[in-house]
Amino acid sequence: MKSITDIFKIRKDERWLAMVSVVVFSFLNFLTVNMYWRRFSVLSGHYHRLFVRWFRISGFDPLTYEVISYWDTAYNVYRHPLLAFFMWPFAQLNQLLMTLTGKNFATVITAIIVIFCSLYSAIFLFRIFKDIIMVKMREAYLLTALTFSMAFIMLSAMVPDHFIMSMFALTLTLYLSGKKLRNGSALNMWQTIAMFILTAGISLNNGLKIFLAALVTRRKRFFEWRYLLLAVVLPCAMIWCFARWEYRTYVWPKEMARNEVKAKKNREYTEKIRQQVRDLIGSKDSAAVEALTKKIKQQKAVEKYRRDHKKIWNKNTGKPIAQGEFMRWTDKTTSRWDVAVECLFGEGIQLHRGYLLGDVLRNRPLIVRYDTNYISGYINYLAEVVIILLFIAGLICAFVRKRHEHSGSLSTGEGGGRGLLLTALSFFLMDMALHMGLGFGINEIYIMSAHYLFVLPIGMAYLFKAIETRKRLSVAIYTVCALTTVWCFAWNIINIIGYCL
Repeated sequence: MKSITDIFKIRKDERWLAMVSVVVFSFLNFLTVNMYWRRFSVLSGHYHRLFVRWFRISGFDPLTYEVISYWDTAYNVYRHPLLAFFMWPFAQLNQLLMTLTGKNFATVITAIIVIFCSLYSAIFLFRIFKDIIMVKMREAYLLTALTFSMAFIMLSAMVPDHFIMSMFALTLTLYLSGKKLRNGSALNMWQTIAMFILTAGISLNNGLKIFLAALVTRRKRFFEWRYLLLAVVLPCAMIWCFARWEYRTYVWPKEMARNEVKAKKNREYTEKIRQQVRDLIGSKDSAAVEALTKKIKQQKAVEKYRRDHKKIWNKNTGKPIAQGEFMRWTDKTTSRWDVAVECLFGEGIQLHRGYLLGDVLRNRPLIVRYDTNYISGYINYLAEVVIILLFIAGLICAFVRKRHEHSGSLSTGEGGGRGLLLTALSFFLMDMALHMGLGFGINEIYIMSAHYLFVLPIGMAYLFKAIETRKRLSVAIYTVCALTTVWCFAWNIINIIGYCL
């Protein structure tokens, strides 16, 4: 228990970071709460309809507001199997406040959760830079600031979606893994299970990253049959069985009720057309009436398909690789280059002013470009290039520069060796394989930025570490990184404030 409390204890050299972080994240969440308080603080009998209809910050979902307003498994139970249960205590607190005040405090309670996760994501990243990679204090501050100056990490720290919670769990995993790597030890069975339950409970696919971290730290020991059985196979089976139980208990009855309502409306719709056919042809021939009724229904279905095909949410969805329960969500036709430039490393890091914080399922084209009619558009692309080049330079310093050294192990060496970077890169590459490779969620890939963009500053830290004895080069790189950070923060915060106010 003491080791757990030590993890969350703010150290003396982290107090300024913590204070500044709390101020910044509180301001960001104030913008969100202020934007929706008047509408969302009113008690309602239809919270899902209320929040989904009116919440408009990019493509983020307001389901946490719904769950805290009236507890239910509103999240997709297979993607977020434990998230609703993590929110249960906060829902009970909100019910008490509702009873006492007659107001819904879901926005405020969610803001507190988001601020906590954002704060400790920043703290864990700072520790990774300073204690694991062992860059200088000023560089650790800078790289932490750069991370949270990125547009959709900043936005994740102010919206009621699960992404900042996932970032909290992933940065905690990286920090713990980095400590193990520096000490020459590995994640044990109970640490693996606990981190998997936390991370996979929030977002199931991120749970796989815990096993990637365990693989890097344990190496051959990862494949010991007892560890594989108890720390990998059993937790996966348990959380999947729990998700199935959750679906049958909470989701399936509601789906059956909706299907029954839908079937009833369809019967009434069919009978209405049938009666119109009878009035039109004046025939009592039931076969002729049914044939014409079927033809009219098919014609209306085709017309609806054509109308839907012209809607923006359909235009922004590419063709799947194959049909099937999961493969139908893939995308093989969307341009990966355009997505990489304008969405992955574009919108994710710097907002586009065109269609500012629009939703690709409502009013935003998939590809929006920076406006090069103004100098700011060129600066946007330049900042994107600088961040990518600094990241690549960090990878080169970590892997190429050290090839001639005989380290003998990924878990040893300066700053934890390359093991931490390998772990972080495995997280990043897993997301790239899913989103850029298979195309899952590629039409709004920037929404998931908090799952992977923090890997870029981690890579840059190895560049700072490699050039720390070369004063002029170190100052030059630091200055470039600092200017990029200031630009990204100023650009994004000005656009966010303009949107929220």
